[in-house]
Amino acid sequence: MNFRSRDFLTAHSREILDFYLRAGRDERGGYFQNYFDDGRVFSPGDKHLVSSCRMTFNFYQAHQFLEARNEEERAQWLEWAEHGLAYLRETHKRADAPGYVWTFKDYQPTDLRQYCYGYAFLILAFASSVSAGEESAREDLYAAWELMEKHFWQPQQGLYADEISADWSQVSAYRGQNANMHACEAMIAAYEATSDSRFLSRAIALAEKVVLELGGKSDGLVWEHFTQDLDIDWDYNKDDPKNLYKPWGFQPGHQTEWTKLLLMLARHSDLPWLTAKARELFDRAMEAAWDDRHGGLFYGFALDQSICDDDKYFWVQAESFAAAALLGEATGEEGYWRWYERLWEYSWAHFVDHDHGAWYRILNADNSKVTDKKSEAGAKCDYHSLNACLETLRVLRALSV
Repeated sequence: MNFRSRDFLTAHSREILDFYLRAGRDERGGYFQNYFDDGRVFSPGDKHLVSSCRMTFNFYQAHQFLEARNEEERAQWLEWAEHGLAYLRETHKRADAPGYVWTFKDYQPTDLRQYCYGYAFLILAFASSVSAGEESAREDLYAAWELMEKHFWQPQQGLYADEISADWSQVSAYRGQNANMHACEAMIAAYEATSDSRFLSRAIALAEKVVLELGGKSDGLVWEHFTQDLDIDWDYNKDDPKNLYKPWGFQPGHQTEWTKLLLMLARHSDLPWLTAKARELFDRAMEAAWDDRHGGLFYGFALDQSICDDDKYFWVQAESFAAAALLGEATGEEGYWRWYERLWEYSWAHFVDHDHGAWYRILNADNSKVTDKKSEAGAKCDYHSLNACLETLRVLRALSV
């Protein structure tokens, strides 16, 4: 298999989308978000803001950047994207107060707390809509940005707060890199959609804060959790290391995700540290977390470099092969393309479902399956795997490969 082939990446991206197109449209609004491996839907009325945004983003990205089999397929991707956009506007967006509903259970709102993580993905979805030509989404993008700036942005710290109560009155003292990392991603997309330099400036500021300043407190790697005063919280979720959005330990997938974001920023900035730091984060993640016995990257490692969570997650492998491709482009070094090939060979053998399509979410250390649930609301919708392919296609086009 030629994993560096544009034809391969195009075909695989279409197959990921096909999995969701078969049964993913909810005529009551938005998309179904919970699937067994074979594509059967469970808990149809359980929805999560993050998955609603990511699936909308997936279809807009496909419409804009993926070669379709025919014009009918390309039109279908756009129509599905618009269906997701309408759900964000009409159902997730609160009618009684500013903000968005975080989760639904059986189609009923269950969590009205406001999360920076959610706003990052709202901006990502709205930016992708603007980039695809939906000018009306520009208003949604700026409205979400204004809420982030008014309520989440902490100007004295240069970072976004993580969580605010439903009535916007109580700001959590927790500070986390994960929401700020995805805010950086969203700001890059917003800048590319609007050419508004404020978004690029904020993306660079977030990268400098998290990767350079805060990373300097943890030996150059990105730690996840901080106090309100931006001191490292070494114990946060130590008793809950598999927490969905806030796991304990160094996350190799977040080191390589930052690699990807730094190199995406380097397309718009000539700051000399971007590529050097991107290399360091990737190299150290591979050294600490690659499983020499069974292949693939482990989920987490501790301060002494021992593995603290030996599960394998799809998104860690996907973000890492995209990062390797970007490093291959940025440095011209074949060694990064060898990592790209190694990550793909592992993922193709163990994570890609060759019978039903898309990727499995999680595997044990020996690559055995953990669950027959392929995707769950808030946890997975193949946003990482699809967009890692699309980002790699962008690299290969730039290299004229």
